[in-house]
Order: sequence, then C-alpha cells, then structure tokens
Amino acid sequence: MSSSVSVVNEGGVAIVTIDNPPVNALSFHVREPLMQALVALRDDASVAAIVIACAGRTFVAGADITEFGKPMQQPELRAIVAALEVIAKPTVAAIHGTALGGGLELVLGCHFRVADQGAKLGLPEVKLGILPGGGGTVRLPRLVGAVKALKMIVSGTPIGASAAHGAGLVDAVFEGDLTPHAVNFAREMARKGGPFTPVRDRDELLRGTDLASFDAEAADLAGKARGLEAPIACAQAVRNAVTLPFDEALAAERALFVKLVASDQSRAQRHLFFAEREAAKLPGKDVVKRRVARVGVIGAGTMGGGIAMAFANGGFPVTLLETSHEALQRGLATIEKNYAVSVTRGSLSEDAKRQRLAQFKGSTDYADLADCDLVVEAAFEDMAVKKEIFGKLDAVARPDAILATNTSYLDIDEIAASISRPQDVLGLHFFSPANVMKLLEIVRAEKTAPDALATVVDLAHRIGKVAVVVGVCHGFVGNRMLAARGSESEALLLEGATPRQIDEAFTDFGWPMGPFQMGDLAGLDIGWRNRKARGLTAVIADTLCEQGRFGQKTGRGFYLYEAGARAGVPDPEVEALIRDKAAQMGIVPRTIGAEEIIERTLYPLVNEGAKILEERIAARASDIDVVWVNGYGFPVGKGGPMFWAGLEGAARIIERLEHWYRQTGKDVFQPGPLLRRMAETGSWATDATG
Repeated sequence: MSSSVSVVNEGGVAIVTIDNPPVNALSFHVREPLMQALVALRDDASVAAIVIACAGRTFVAGADITEFGKPMQQPELRAIVAALEVIAKPTVAAIHGTALGGGLELVLGCHFRVADQGAKLGLPEVKLGILPGGGGTVRLPRLVGAVKALKMIVSGTPIGASAAHGAGLVDAVFEGDLTPHAVNFAREMARKGGPFTPVRDRDELLRGTDLASFDAEAADLAGKARGLEAPIACAQAVRNAVTLPFDEALAAERALFVKLVASDQSRAQRHLFFAEREAAKLPGKDVVKRRVARVGVIGAGTMGGGIAMAFANGGFPVTLLETSHEALQRGLATIEKNYAVSVTRGSLSEDAKRQRLAQFKGSTDYADLADCDLVVEAAFEDMAVKKEIFGKLDAVARPDAILATNTSYLDIDEIAASISRPQDVLGLHFFSPANVMKLLEIVRAEKTAPDALATVVDLAHRIGKVAVVVGVCHGFVGNRMLAARGSESEALLLEGATPRQIDEAFTDFGWPMGPFQMGDLAGLDIGWRNRKARGLTAVIADTLCEQGRFGQKTGRGFYLYEAGARAGVPDPEVEALIRDKAAQMGIVPRTIGAEEIIERTLYPLVNEGAKILEERIAARASDIDVVWVNGYGFPVGKGGPMFWAGLEGAARIIERLEHWYRQTGKDVFQPGPLLRRMAETGSWATDATG
C-alpha cells in the first residue's frame, strides 16, 4: 500500500506491517495508509482475521512528537483506534520490542494482544508533560484495573511481557519469531468465532473499584509529583474512566490532553526529550570507535566504587585498583553491601548480584591495568596526585587505551600535557552516587582524539548514562554554574534569610532539595577543600567546617541530624553564628522573600550559562539544560535553566540583576553579549550553534 504500511494475506489472515524506522512512530505518513488498510480489510470477504505487526527492532514506540502543537493531519490516532473497534473480525496486535504511548493505545483498539518475551508495554506520556491522548487512560483500566492503570500511567514506567500477561494486558506470550505465532493465534480466534468484544465495552474490572483506595493511591502519587501538572491530570483521567461513561471519559481525556500540550511544563519536558538526544550527537558520524571490552577504575572509595558499579551494571568486566590491600577490601566490601541492599529492596535478584560481583577483579598493581581498554581515575581532587597516576598509566596502559579522569574541577589539558599521549586523555565527570545518577559530563580536552571522544559517548549510552560533551574550564558546565548560584547563598544568609527559608524557596520552586540541604548531603568539606585550593572563602560554610561540621556524615552541618537521621532540623547555633558574623560585618538583617532568593541565586546561574555558551564550553544551550536537570535537580517542569530563562525573559533577568546589584552595594551588573542578544532576539544561538 505504501512504503510505511504493507498488507499480506496469509491463508485468510491479513498481516498489516508498519515500517517507519527507527521506532515506527505513528507519523501522518503511517496513519493515513494504516487507516486505508483497516477500512479495506474490514470489508474484504477473503480476510477472516487481522494481525497488526511492525518491521524492524520494535513495535510502534509512540506518536511522532514533532507533530505536537501543530494542526493534526487526519486521520489521527483516535480515529484509527475507533475504526479498529468496529471491525467484526478478530484483530490481534503482535508486539515485539516496545509498545509505548500511541503504540500501546493502538493495540488497545485490537481485540487481542500477543507479545514476545522481551517486549515492554507502557504509557510514558507523563514524562513529556502530557497524558495519553488516544484513549489510553480510558481503555487500559478496563484491561488491568483502575489502580494498576493509575500506577502505570502516572509513573510512565513500562512493564515487561510476562507482567503484562499476568495483569491481563497481553493475551499470550511467545518465544521465537512472533508473527507466525500471532497469525496462528488470530486464525484460532477466527475459528472459535465471535462476537469479539472491544476493550471499550469491557467494564467488569471497573465495577468493583474501591474509589477510596484509588483516591488514596492517587494522592500518594500526586504528593511525589513536585508541582508537575501531568501526573495529577493522569490520575484524574483514570478516575474518569471509573466514574464516567466511556465516551464522556474519552472526551475528558482529550480536554486534559489539549490543555497540557499547550502548557509551559509540557513544552519544557518535550524540550528536554529532544535536548538529551541532541547532546549525544557529535560531528563526524563516520569516526571509527575504539573497542572497549574491559574497564579499569583507580580508586575504590565512594566515587571510584560507584563508577566501577556503573560499568559492571552495564556488563563490563572491571579491574578495580587501590593503593593498599586494606583499602581495596573496604571498597569491594562496600560494593557488595550496595548490591545486597538492592537485593533486599527487590530491585536486583540474588543471581544478578552474583553475576555483577563476578565482574570485579581487585588489584594493587598498576600492571594489572595493561589489558584495560578504558581506565578511569577517581582519586583525590589534587593535581599532583592525578599527574602521578597518569604518569604510571602512561607506562603500563595499552597503546589504544582511553585514559579518563573523574575530576570535578581540575584542568584536564594540564593533566593530558603531563604524559606522552594527550590524544587519549579526556574527562568523565560522574555524579555521586555514580551507579545511580544519570548525568555524565564528558570533557573534551584540547588534544582529545575524535575516536576517543566518540567511543566514550557511545559507552555512556551503553551504561545507561545521559552524556553531555563539554569543554575545559574550572568546574566545566555544572560546577561552574553551581559556584555562580552559590555566590549569593551566603550573602542572603548574612542579610537575614535562614538556611531553612532559602531551602524552602528552592523546594517550592521545584528542586528536590535546597542548596544547604544539598551541601550537607554531599559533605561541606568538599567545597571547603576546593575553596582553600583556589584561595577563596565562604564565611559561614568555612566556619562550620573549621568546627568539624561537615553535614550528614558528622551529624551537624547547616542542620542537625540527630541519631543518624537523613532529614535535618534547624540548628539555633548556626543561626546564632550567622547573626554574629553579620554583626561583625556591619550588616543589618532584614526580611527576605522567596522571590528575591530565587532571583539572586538562579539569575546569576543563567548569566554564567550564557558565558559558557559564549566561550564554547557547551555547544548548545540545551546541553546546559540536560546537565542541570540530570545532574543537579533543576525542576524538569521548567526545562533547565536556559529554557526557563527564555520563559522568564532575558530582559527581565538583566533588569533584576541590575536591581539587586544596586540594592546590595555591588558594582553595576554587566551582562555578557549573549545575554543581551537573548534579550533582543529571544535566542541563545551562537556562531557555534547556528
């Protein structure tokens, strides 16, 4: 029928195959011939049953989100699903790979669903700031029950074929080539005869819904939404499926969908969806990547152990090196403990734990790194220490090995220049805990070879990381901007705000935690060492560190953590310290509101991001957003600092920073050229980004 949709009649069973690589998205050029095929097959007397399948590596993995916000070309998905539901012949969806979003809504229009064992099914639209708009919130509850549907839709997390079968979403699971199994299944259903009840008419599971339990579950999920609109709308749409007639619930779903698509939050989340994919793109697609079969990690402490686990979790054998047998055994014991915790929580099986632990080889001898294709140094943040390590690696590493440092701040060009093979050196800045946090800043040094860079970008994807390539400067993208944000935090304390007030302003904005909560969690001594190395000071934080108050690990930081508590409580001693320091500096405390806190901390962050773009440390403004959402907790619903700045308006940012500079007695604020250009044009584009 078309290059995107084909039909084959196999002994009375029509196989409709969608072929729209790479993920068979339901673009208009798929929907139009698919609708034509279904209408023709509905009336074809030679066809007793219909199978919908997909070519390539996956079933339909979703709608074409590039069409969102544009006039929808007909037919749209809802019309196709409605057409499926009135076909009197048995219709069977053959699901391999993933049936996500619009793909799952398409199969919910079929009478039956069969899947291969590796298939995954889900409605992840909530992660784009929307809800399923093709009837998913109304049909899924009719197959799996309201509470199960609520959890699937609000979380957006897909489930496997076996779980889908157990829940009633899938009618059969097969091994091997799926299409012949689906054809036989469809033929058997046709032989048994109808009538075949569409999903829309299956109300049995909804009749017994305990609305009180449903509402309690929905309230719990809404509490975790952190100000996001889509999860709450998803819960309401599923509730409508229980309380309203089908067509009314369907209309209500559509109204919620239209409202969400037009919202700033959905625009922000769709921006991040594309930004993550753009960040992983490098010029020179034909670069031949290096082979990576074994990874070495130097340092078995918190960061090194987490990095080693990240690679082992991705299936790579790891050589873990430490300076002493005792330190090595402590590191390996911690890794085993971490995996044991995962088993206890049910996120890892005992067998999987054994398999991952078998990936580790411990050593105290640099010669054991000779067979590693990538070596990641995760030692103390000290230039002399790192140069010494790289000197040893220079002598033992294989000629084509990539040598990476996990430094958060240090000059990687200086490290690379200290050995004979600077082309093999780059930065891999993991975020703690490295086995959990998604972000990986890949730092391209001046002489890093293109194939080395391309190799680690690909490798990051293989171990489940979101990779962003950045350039060399102090703190790279994330920590450099963090310093700009933090520069006002102590000033706000001295002028009258408390740590709790500042942190609450951040959490109300949408952050998972505020700057002082984050500092206590990470350890105040980390920033203290960095400031001392650079000759910088922070009056309050430095004094706390001098008193041995490093945060959660010592039970005292900006907050008190009693009896090992994870949540801190305000400490009168800290507030007294702040007032004493303010008095010594002649500062009269005043009332400071949340708006001032946000403007004085986040507007400088944006300004620093603009400088980073000007200096080509980041290739795109969207790369900065990916760093801050995935590594630092910038609210997803605001799209990252640079996207959010576009919503705020660069002109306002400049005006307010000028105001606060005057108010606090600083020099006149001088915005950089790119921030001014953004105020004039509304674009972050540079010569590098177009």
